[in-house]
Amino acid sequence: MSYDAILKEYPLPPSVKQEIKEELERLKPKKNVAKKIVDLCYQAYLSNLIEPGEAVGIVAAQSIGEPGTQMTMRTFHYAGVAELNVTLGLPRLIEILDVRKNPSTPMMTIRLLPEYAKDRDKAREVANRIEATHLKDVAEIEVDLREMSITIKPDREAMNKKDLTIDELREKIEKSIKKGAELIEEKGIFVVKVKKDSYKVLMDTFEELKELVVMGIKEIKRVIIRKEGEEYVLYTEGSSMKKVMKVKGVDFTRTITNDIYEIYEVLGIEAARTAIINEAISTLEEQGLEVDVRHIMLVADVMTADGELRQIGRHGVAGEKQSILARAAFEMTVNNLLDAAVRGEVDYLKGITENIIIGQPIKLGTGDVELIARLGVRR
Repeated sequence: MSYDAILKEYPLPPSVKQEIKEELERLKPKKNVAKKIVDLCYQAYLSNLIEPGEAVGIVAAQSIGEPGTQMTMRTFHYAGVAELNVTLGLPRLIEILDVRKNPSTPMMTIRLLPEYAKDRDKAREVANRIEATHLKDVAEIEVDLREMSITIKPDREAMNKKDLTIDELREKIEKSIKKGAELIEEKGIFVVKVKKDSYKVLMDTFEELKELVVMGIKEIKRVIIRKEGEEYVLYTEGSSMKKVMKVKGVDFTRTITNDIYEIYEVLGIEAARTAIINEAISTLEEQGLEVDVRHIMLVADVMTADGELRQIGRHGVAGEKQSILARAAFEMTVNNLLDAAVRGEVDYLKGITENIIIGQPIKLGTGDVELIARLGVRR
């Protein structure tokens, strides 16, 4: 039995119609019962629509702001993973809405392709390719002030664990040393000789070699492997989405980062909008707070509406308001008023904030309607 004819009578969105249709096909009710079900669905849909003149912005701000005051300012060990801290609570919510370019605890959840996800050894291989391995982790580095040289003694065991060869190590050291130094190899030991007799150059070279990344991605400080269900998942301290996506064995379609600005740069504005919604919801839910997703969606829409990622603040949404009084009421009052006076700007009092400031009725709810009565002589 087709239910299309019944659904055709109701002006519902296509996605809602499809959902109702699938449920009806599963239940297989009679035509009159199906009509009653669709009618009830339509009534529920109408009751959830926003009324014209509804103050959606204010309601959204209250709905997110009020639970925000109950949040605890704390960090905790992420999902039981030892020693991996992640910012949560109010600081994290502020980070999301401010679209910080450098979040305090950037991290990634890396999912692997099926052939790597089931095998711990293969998952470890991928982790080694991602985690930044410094020269000091796989070799002993010493400075000889008399000879003006630096001795590098590779640790074979540490190198085997990371699947790193001597040739690869030599290549990395050669690339890193500057023109004022030369590399000599003696019986598996590397010696870097500084040509210029300068202790400063020697010590600078020593510090650079210690921090030299010989394997992995510089931004990823640590990788933790954790089994979830049937597959192994990698959690990282640090984030570099573009580089991680290119690593063999990584399922880039399911790999995520908590750095929203990075998502915007790599995947675009739509992905950034989704990330804002998901990150805000998970931050609130972790604190045991429930906020209707539509409030968060509205905020995400405002932040991404013009194709660029903008923060909710004076450098973004609030600072770009047309009204001078609205900008002045938010932050930097004197600066905003002074700049507007210098430019000779005019405030047309079209928004809510500016009308409240000067004591006029606001264009919301009943104030959104204007009635004109024609007073004439009765005939």
